[in-house]
Amino acid sequence: MKNQVTIYDYERVDDLLTQQLRIIQSEEVFSFSMDAVLLARFASIPSKGKILDLCTGNGVIPLLLSTRTKASIEGIEIQPRLAEMARRSVEMNGLTAQIAIREGDLRELYKEAGHGSYDAITVNPPYMPVYSGESKLNPHQAMARHEIHCNLEDVARAAMRLARPGAKVSMVHRPQRLGEIISLFRQYRLEPKLIRFVHPRADAEANMVLIEALRDGKPDVRILPPLIVYNEDGQYSPEIMQIYYGSEREEHDHSNSEEL
Repeated sequence: MKNQVTIYDYERVDDLLTQQLRIIQSEEVFSFSMDAVLLARFASIPSKGKILDLCTGNGVIPLLLSTRTKASIEGIEIQPRLAEMARRSVEMNGLTAQIAIREGDLRELYKEAGHGSYDAITVNPPYMPVYSGESKLNPHQAMARHEIHCNLEDVARAAMRLARPGAKVSMVHRPQRLGEIISLFRQYRLEPKLIRFVHPRADAEANMVLIEALRDGKPDVRILPPLIVYNEDGQYSPEIMQIYYGSEREEHDHSNSEEL
């Protein structure tokens, strides 16, 4: 059931293009982009239990995950304004019974939630080190894009603490930092199991990487087929069209590399 919530003059309501979900956004803060949508589709998530989205922003990933599972979903966001927007979006979509948004620091969450409390974790973290141009952005955008309040090691450590043994941790990031991601994941007992590169075009370098790790897993990583965003004619590829606009597909099984 959809609910009426306050929408401020500086905000807009966007369509998430699936199951009539909508989300509150604003040009004054960092809005979600394709990386969040791809992560929400890529991540292996359980049909029940507890799921956690780190760096949840305005809550787009919990909203999208709600179309794939009946599990309880939590998101944690350090920026009060974004966390409040996410809560209103959850309420607007009538999903308060399934999704809860926490305002807080992911580095401290284990103290409240407890070690090993979650059956799956997703994260779309800030991509850039703090020295690479954050002064050009407003504070909300800078915090979303740059590692001001958490870096890759903070994310890996938090995920290790919060994921139960055998839980899957899924991340989207920049390919340039893949070596660092793998090193830190292994340092914190998150064994990379699946990697998929996202290319804007078939002849272009990857500009995103999707990676899934298993808490306390054994070494055995698979590289899945590349995901191409645009065809030669500049239109979305069939797979991207399916992800954005297609009918809901059955849950993918990562045991088959052709499904993703």
